Amino acid sequence: MKREEKAKKILKILNELFPKPEIPLTHRDPYTFLIAVILSQQCTDARVNQITPLLFEKAKTPKEMVKLGEKKIEDLIRPVGLAKTKARNIYELSKILVSSYDSEVPKSFDELLALPGVGRKTASVLVSQAFGEDAFAVDTHIHRLAKRWGLTRGKNREETENDLKAAFPKKTWSQVHLQMIYFGRSYCPARNHNPADCPICSWAMEK
Repeated sequence: MKREEKAKKILKILNELFPKPEIPLTHRDPYTFLIAVILSQQCTDARVNQITPLLFEKAKTPKEMVKLGEKKIEDLIRPVGLAKTKARNIYELSKILVSSYDSEVPKSFDELLALPGVGRKTASVLVSQAFGEDAFAVDTHIHRLAKRWGLTRGKNREETENDLKAAFPKKTWSQVHLQMIYFGRSYCPARNHNPADCPICSWAMEK
């Protein structure tokens, strides 16, 4: 089966199972969403959603975050892991937003990418989910699913991103990103996965 045909069948299944996927990270606006995405790096969304209400109660704007200080940020986010690095990045990017962007999160992919702690995946999530631009964010989980389903042979997430963009219609990229996240959690876990029971792997995995 050609990749485009396979992607079309996969999209039909994803639309049936998760027709209106919601953003899994609790947030109020683009800034709190950016902070939540940074906190979710190498951490579950569920754990992040337990911590962000406590953090945003203390600081929900860049100015408030800078005032809170790096050490206090670190103390509040410790349960999500990598707290020292994440706290430094959150503090430093908040300072940049205050000084250079009038406390607003930039909508440009390249400007987002230049912020501390913001990689390609985080920037893609922001421009697609917060600002409505067409982007396909690829994390390790989506990279894994794409390889399982034979949609990519990419050696890294950027190569996989390019393959997924070629396989799915541009207007679906943001939604498919979310659908793949939910599908992976429900049907296609990293460990103890039985392909025969998976609605997609059962037919899509390359023999």
